[in-house]
Amino acid sequence: MTTTEHGLERAIGVRALAATAFNVTVGGGIFVLPAVVAASIGPSAPIAYVVCAAAMGLIVLCFAQAGSRVSLTGGPYAYVEMALGKYVGFLVGTLLWLVGTTATAAVGSAFIGSIAVFWAPLAQPIPRALILTAVFLLFGALNIRGTRQSTRFIELVTVVKLLPLIVFVIVGAMLAHGPVPDVIGTLAPAKLGRSVIVLIFAFAGIEFALVPSGEVRDPARTVPRALFVAMSAITILYVSIQYVAQMILGSQLALEQAAPLTAAARAVAGSGGAIFIGVCASISMFGYVSGMIFTAPRALFAFGRDGILPAAFARVSRYDTPAVAIVAQCVMTFLVAVTGGFAELAILSNIGVLLLYLLCCISAWELRRKNVHTGGIPFKIPGGAVVPVVAVAVIVWILSNATMKEFSVVGGVLVVASLLFLLARGRRDAMAAV
Repeated sequence: MTTTEHGLERAIGVRALAATAFNVTVGGGIFVLPAVVAASIGPSAPIAYVVCAAAMGLIVLCFAQAGSRVSLTGGPYAYVEMALGKYVGFLVGTLLWLVGTTATAAVGSAFIGSIAVFWAPLAQPIPRALILTAVFLLFGALNIRGTRQSTRFIELVTVVKLLPLIVFVIVGAMLAHGPVPDVIGTLAPAKLGRSVIVLIFAFAGIEFALVPSGEVRDPARTVPRALFVAMSAITILYVSIQYVAQMILGSQLALEQAAPLTAAARAVAGSGGAIFIGVCASISMFGYVSGMIFTAPRALFAFGRDGILPAAFARVSRYDTPAVAIVAQCVMTFLVAVTGGFAELAILSNIGVLLLYLLCCISAWELRRKNVHTGGIPFKIPGGAVVPVVAVAVIVWILSNATMKEFSVVGGVLVVASLLFLLARGRRDAMAAV
């Protein structure tokens, strides 16, 4: 595997990377999850967010360590491949791309549903396909034209997405008339594990922000700072939203599975509040798609760079961007979104992302042991060798709350990925023999 990157512009700084991490993490899930978690663990839901954030904090520390040592495009795929070999790296890269593609398609479809609330005909097949075409053409062209333009747009969308959620928290807290939720007294430890595994969906996404690592400026400094800024902001926002929603709706929150924040806004501000949250949800989903279309094609670029996909996927355009990979990603994501073939996303995201995290934490330990550093002085923390071990233990605990059905689906994905790896290796060996 190559240890240097050529042709891509290192234009991503702390602010842009933190905005990207925030943008691809805070998607449409936060508009649904408050009801799901409330149904799972009741008024103690904010504690589940804190526990999940603590677990993610350990994982982010591992990402920060690995990301400061390996500054190649591909993010987790590059970390794992350098630490654990091509085969394991390929499995992680395939899983990363698969989850990213289906997640983008799912949120893109949900975006159509969110704007169709204001005009129902938009949900019909032809208008839906036309809107999705426009969305992917817009973000594809924006990303091909250059990294700087893409990251500036992501920063703008992140601000636009953040402000309405802050308004919901502040106005909701001021107008709520319900009792203060009993967060501690109602805690049921037996239900905490399953609640955390559900909430991983809300915090997952940071790994995709690290895929364009080959375009990060001074990665040993930028990656750790950006990740901690993003994680801190995400945790504060999530806990605040959950707490305010519980103050407004109380036990009714668990029953509002379709649109809990819309119901909360309607309870305190009438139809105007419901429309406000509907617009907020649309902006959030739109921003999520923009961030994922920026990051996900870099996994295809990394596959092309390492000979797993044809070399064309690693071709860099005159704008210093992986144009072929971007076009291919937009086309494939559009096809999944327009056909609705992404219903498995919830199951794949559940175990698939945790398995990816597990391998990345092991890789962080291995990269530290081998003293790998390709992007300057590596990021170090006190007790850094222990953090990956603790993170692995926490991930195993979370995985123990999953079902056999969820494990079997991800197992099937890994089998298919293994076959693809063997085919790619056979093709490379045949070409080398000619």
